[in-house]
Amino acid sequence: MSLNAAVSAVTDRVIERSKPGRQAYLDLIEREAETAVRRPNLGCANLAHAYAGTEEDRDAMKADRGMNIGIVSAYNDMLSAHAVYYRYPELMKVWAREVGATAQVAGGVPAMCDGVTQGYAGMELSLFSRDTIALSTAVALSHGTFEGAALLGICDKIVPGLLMGALRFGHLPMILVPGGPMPTGLPNKQKAAVREAFAEGKAGREELLDAEIAAYHSKGTCTFYGTANTNQMMMEVMGLHMPGAAFVNPGTKLRQELSRAAVHRLAAIGQRGEDYRPLGRCVDEKAIVNAAVGLLATGGSTNHLIHLPAIARAAGIVIDWEDMDRLSAAVPLIARVYPNGSADVNGFEAAGGMPYVIRELLSEGLLHRDIMTVAGKDLSDYGQTAVIEDDKLAWKPVGNSGDETILRPAAVPFSPDGGMRILSGNLGRACIKVSAVERERWIIEAPARVFSDQSEVQAAFKAGELERDVVVVVRFQGPKANGMPELHKLTPPLGVLQNRGFKVALVTDGRMSGASGKVPCAIHLSPEAIGGGAIGLIRDGDIVRLDAVEGTLNALVDPAEWAARQLAETPAPVQGMGRELFALFRQAADEAEKGASPVLAGAGL
Repeated sequence: MSLNAAVSAVTDRVIERSKPGRQAYLDLIEREAETAVRRPNLGCANLAHAYAGTEEDRDAMKADRGMNIGIVSAYNDMLSAHAVYYRYPELMKVWAREVGATAQVAGGVPAMCDGVTQGYAGMELSLFSRDTIALSTAVALSHGTFEGAALLGICDKIVPGLLMGALRFGHLPMILVPGGPMPTGLPNKQKAAVREAFAEGKAGREELLDAEIAAYHSKGTCTFYGTANTNQMMMEVMGLHMPGAAFVNPGTKLRQELSRAAVHRLAAIGQRGEDYRPLGRCVDEKAIVNAAVGLLATGGSTNHLIHLPAIARAAGIVIDWEDMDRLSAAVPLIARVYPNGSADVNGFEAAGGMPYVIRELLSEGLLHRDIMTVAGKDLSDYGQTAVIEDDKLAWKPVGNSGDETILRPAAVPFSPDGGMRILSGNLGRACIKVSAVERERWIIEAPARVFSDQSEVQAAFKAGELERDVVVVVRFQGPKANGMPELHKLTPPLGVLQNRGFKVALVTDGRMSGASGKVPCAIHLSPEAIGGGAIGLIRDGDIVRLDAVEGTLNALVDPAEWAARQLAETPAPVQGMGRELFALFRQAADEAEKGASPVLAGAGL
């Protein structure tokens, strides 16, 4: 199948726009491959320090007989998705020895849990934790003692941050090693119902806590299709996992063998061998477009409208929301996973998972087959299902969808487009995910109620002040204002208002993430309020029209009055919970469409 015309056109647009930056990046990694600090060239005292804690592998390292793999790990046991990594390093060292290589933990990166910080002060560190992870990854790989790296991370900011840092060492081969989702707990629909009942005062705290624990009950990634699991989808369509590794549960034989295979494969794709596959060559313009296509075809997290541009920039590539919008018009939605459907990622995996998605999209010419992956000849290898046969890892062709309420052929999709829209108008530029929103709610026109904090919205809801058609505007939530926290705490009250028959929408310069659900939300509005964005001009009672059909977002205010208004006063910065330490990040962050990254902006990338 020839490449889809729209995918081809967007790819050409990305390549053309990226030429200067991409060439500079390729020159960098070529220079680093030739001249960077390398283990054989380090001084004896330097090597002694590097080898001091490696008694079992020291002789092999001293002889420089094989690749030394750096393990960059996001392990902690507070975050369920990363708790599974506890014993990975010791296992990976054994697996490395099996193929004549060695492995060391190069460093750890922070991994915070948005589920824990949601709605509280710590959430204001969340987005910038991604850039902190990028810096930590660079520090881990800065010793010059590794010929390749295994990146252990899964959740929201962790995978983008690992890639942003690792791509600055793009002359090294690297493989992302996931840990898999927890088994299915309380069904998402029941969990959401209890949350809404609690928001209405019809359920108590104990009932809510029991429901939440029944949903999030075990080691592994949360099972809804939010940012964390969208990360895993993207790594598959970019060819940065071992094929089929995304959604295999922890603690299984298959999970272990896929991780073992990643270590073995990493040892085979180094610069000294005949199959050199540096990360910076794997992550090219086609791989970035593949990630965008996968995001749209599966109804993935809107957070990646921020993260994907940031990952791309780290590799000298520029992709913008216009590219996403054009792709969304051409890419069919072939998956329904909560919050876009009733199934969780375990149901998605059982129905065929990523192998099915990749095969279907390749068959319709919607993905670039000819990318350099970390495994196999091209992306078609990722259209096969990983299995254990005769106690060994193998791959076999994927069959038909096991459940067409979850996965459908690309030729007969759930929707002919990818369900994301870019909205433009006198309020600026925002994005909306409509794949989970009923079509009759794609257009909302109602009076605005303006807030500067999500706690104010919750208080107004509890006081009964939002019992009407309303566009809830929450401003001063962008990266420069307070680090762009997610506004998940607004989902239950807004959902309750919608259930009561009101026309409800959210407009914000903040984030709402991949679990935003059924309420129409115009998010990532740029310019943000603190940068002079028009969201700072809205007043209570202004009629705001959100139109996801036409792709517009406007305040229906007389132009003369609009031009005469003064911007709302910026709230004073809030201290505590370490937020003050990120002041430089807030000052340096650029707009959401560019990735909202202080680190990349500060580096001039």
